[in-house]
Amino acid sequence: MVGARAILERSIADWVNDPASDVVYAEVVEGRFAVRMRQTIRDATTVWFTVGQRSLTAEAYVIPALEHPEGAHRLALIRNHKSFRVNFALDTEEALVLRARIPIERVTAEELSYVLAEIYQTIEISFRSLLRENNP
Repeated sequence: MVGARAILERSIADWVNDPASDVVYAEVVEGRFAVRMRQTIRDATTVWFTVGQRSLTAEAYVIPALEHPEGAHRLALIRNHKSFRVNFALDTEEALVLRARIPIERVTAEELSYVLAEIYQTIEISFRSLLRENNP
């Protein structure tokens, strides 16, 4: 059985080398994999993948901590109800991020592509609305 790290490395190489992919750059930083993809709603999004002992996580920064977060947080919780693999969360600085966690035994190239696509789509759908909610 191929390990999750090897599957992730191969998937990233495939994304970067596919001219139809929105992934334009990837690197390893302190043991985490950074994948940068073009977006329509904003210039780009970086997705950080971390392979752990029991799961693989993906995280993407969406917006910074807000002055008036109530509306944006409410919208994020509503979006969480509709999502499948990816959910909004607050990071340690109270910025809004998207997170996904895959059990290590379920990591496949297909599942990783689904996670990346859902992050892309969720940002496309939510980004402007979340910013608008900060300025009622």
